[in-house]
Amino acid sequence: SLENIFKENKISLVINLAGQAGVRYSIINPMSYVQSNLVGFSNILECCKNFKIEHLIYASSSSVYGGNKKLPFKESDPVNNPISIYAATKRSNELMAHTYSHLFNIPSTGLRFFTVYGPWGRPDMAPFIFAKAIFEEKKISINNFGNMMRDFTYIDDIVEALYRCCLKPATSDIGFNDFNPDSSYSNAPHRIFNIGNSQPIKLMEFIDILESKINKKALKEFKSLDPGDVVSTSSDTQLLRDWIGFSPKTSIEDGVEEFIKWYQSFYQIN
Repeated sequence: SLENIFKENKISLVINLAGQAGVRYSIINPMSYVQSNLVGFSNILECCKNFKIEHLIYASSSSVYGGNKKLPFKESDPVNNPISIYAATKRSNELMAHTYSHLFNIPSTGLRFFTVYGPWGRPDMAPFIFAKAIFEEKKISINNFGNMMRDFTYIDDIVEALYRCCLKPATSDIGFNDFNPDSSYSNAPHRIFNIGNSQPIKLMEFIDILESKINKKALKEFKSLDPGDVVSTSSDTQLLRDWIGFSPKTSIEDGVEEFIKWYQSFYQIN
């Protein structure tokens, strides 16, 4: 069916945002990640090769940084220590795409998304789960007793960066040194960029903002850290800014306000 899509349409650019996402579910059902993120992505790559696609853009994740403690995360940081099956599959996607770029000269751009939120957001992520619980006056589970930090990135910023990347296919990098390789460079037409707001916020502060925008207090239940969960994320987006002249900038206050407006409208909450 995927091949038929390529055969029946004149496609020059592929944007692959599909995949099985989420850290916690990858521990419960790892094979769904293998099938979608590894087998599924290899099918995408084969079609890109066979139909001579001019540019592939694909979704990676900040989860690839795993247990790294040095903040902010940079593309040049080592990412060889994933702490979840989900993270391992997304890092594998980067390696697979790089290989196809090298072997078949397919310009490929990998985007490491940092906690994307906003209207139409995923219902398995904290902003959605917390908002739903607060509106319904149910308890929210707060991991690691609230001692977490996230680089929340508003969806409009993600779309803008994605659009600009469409206009600039990846190229090989003259900065690559075979004798002293840097993981943020490549001699293949393959680029990886962080896409984050670069303004990480403590989880408890994020909940405070949600409460203020909803005008209702959350019922909190504190728990220990879930296996595979990253304690803190923070993005360095200098490479992205240098490449497309843009990096995310929407404040968490403005982003949460827009998300709550959408949520109330969509679920018809007064």
